[in-house]
Amino acid sequence: MLTQDLAKLFERDILRLKTEISSYTDESKLWITTEGISNSAGNLCLHLLGNLQHFIGGILGNSGYVRNRPEEFSQKNIPVADMIANIERIAILIPQTIGTLSVEDLEIDYPEKVLDHSMTTGYFLLHLLAHLDYHLGQINYHRRLLG
Repeated sequence: MLTQDLAKLFERDILRLKTEISSYTDESKLWITTEGISNSAGNLCLHLLGNLQHFIGGILGNSGYVRNRPEEFSQKNIPVADMIANIERIAILIPQTIGTLSVEDLEIDYPEKVLDHSMTTGYFLLHLLAHLDYHLGQINYHRRLLG
């Protein structure tokens, strides 16, 4: 039951990311930073995509994804259509991967040491969901601030 709930929550919030990115009426505003805003919405989106593809798709799902975290923050002016296509792809991949996990899988240590300590896979998935939602809120605020 918990894996199904987690899969639904990740899918819901990944699709909310799609809505936020699609709601920018001017694509160039996705990449704006200003005093007090060090990450653009575009870079936060790339960061979330890389994060989820690495920690869930790559590590738990053996997708073969290789993360380049610095690129998530250095790339600029990626077309919205490309970002939306990637969001739609992981909106399927991430829930599918989580759906293959058993309750027992959630109770064992996550296969990679993250944040300098061990944690269960279930705990880390909750952390990743909170991370997604934190940055989703930043993107929403960025969009409304620049709108």
